[in-house]
Amino acid sequence: MNAIIFLKNILASPWQTSGIPVSELCQHRFLLYNKDATQHIFEVSAGLDSLVLGEGQILAQVKQVVKVGQGVVGFGRNISGLFKHAITVGKRVRTETNIAAGAVSVSSAAVELALMKLPESSHASAKMLVIGAGKMGKLVIKHLAAKGCSKVVVVNRTEERVAAIREELANVEITYKPLTEMLTCAGEADVVFTSTASENPLFLKEHVEGLPPVGLEVGGSRLFIDISVPRNVGSCVADIEAVRVYNVDDLKEVVAANKEDRLRKAMEAQAIIAEESKQFEAWRDSLETVPTIKKLRAYAERIRVAELEKCLSKMGDDIPKKTRKAVEDLSRGIVNKLLHGPMQHLRCDGSDSRTLSETLENMHALNRMFSLETEISVLEQKLRAKVESQK
Repeated sequence: MNAIIFLKNILASPWQTSGIPVSELCQHRFLLYNKDATQHIFEVSAGLDSLVLGEGQILAQVKQVVKVGQGVVGFGRNISGLFKHAITVGKRVRTETNIAAGAVSVSSAAVELALMKLPESSHASAKMLVIGAGKMGKLVIKHLAAKGCSKVVVVNRTEERVAAIREELANVEITYKPLTEMLTCAGEADVVFTSTASENPLFLKEHVEGLPPVGLEVGGSRLFIDISVPRNVGSCVADIEAVRVYNVDDLKEVVAANKEDRLRKAMEAQAIIAEESKQFEAWRDSLETVPTIKKLRAYAERIRVAELEKCLSKMGDDIPKKTRKAVEDLSRGIVNKLLHGPMQHLRCDGSDSRTLSETLENMHALNRMFSLETEISVLEQKLRAKVESQK
């Protein structure tokens, strides 16, 4: 099970159990820590860990984890920040590399090829016919729907499978027709997708040459896109002037080229992930300075309030509200400006060249100077771990 899906299910239903023994689950789990864990979630969100590189469904699942995780014990600032950053990485990779572009399956390539051959102005109005409602036929319909097609005619032996697809894709108007009406439906279609298990061709030259011509608004040629093995459309059909035929061999070239392109884009994505991982690690390190920042600000605020009260008491009881407010604002402004430098030197968020060791030195110095007594052993351990890993 994908790690992200697994986590989402745990967060969504913490009281439910599968009944599978823990010992069996442990055989299939893997544990990653620190940078390796960050790298993994970023790769998952970017679609690099998916069967189809760059697919977008996993990013939606990562978003769902963040949504469901709000308020769940253990889904604190660090984990929440990690997943939110992973969403940013997923979006950035898809935007900058366009890794999700290009069909990488025969069914998606069939739809992509059909839309390439049709005039762009006819994409929404072209009449689509899918013959066969099996696995491949269903995928063709799904890809057509994803491209904005709202009406599809499906020819199949029985209506049962078509009804199941219709129920799943509620936003598409799917019309069922029996095999006996196949030729009639083909005569009314601009694009015909065939995906049946028939061992004999469904369309031969004599079947197709008598069909009504298609309109010029769709290019003047009827498209037959045959993704069946063996072929459903005879090679002789290509001899007809107003017909163009494409088969699995044509589509495989498109798929292979797109897969190579995605692999190249995956390498670009890794560079983005490395950069984003560094930024996230710096942000996470910066959280360790929060206790010192809070104590320093509280220390300065106590001094400000005490000195302000002394000043106001010397000024008498009849101080105008406007004057009192001006003095208070002045005291806050002075404290904020004095704290700005130290605060900047306590941050290690990747926005400048300041290293973790410099930040640690600054924390020690502030603790000594102002007796803040902040616990910094966690950050010291982290620094030592980083130094050791670089040896």
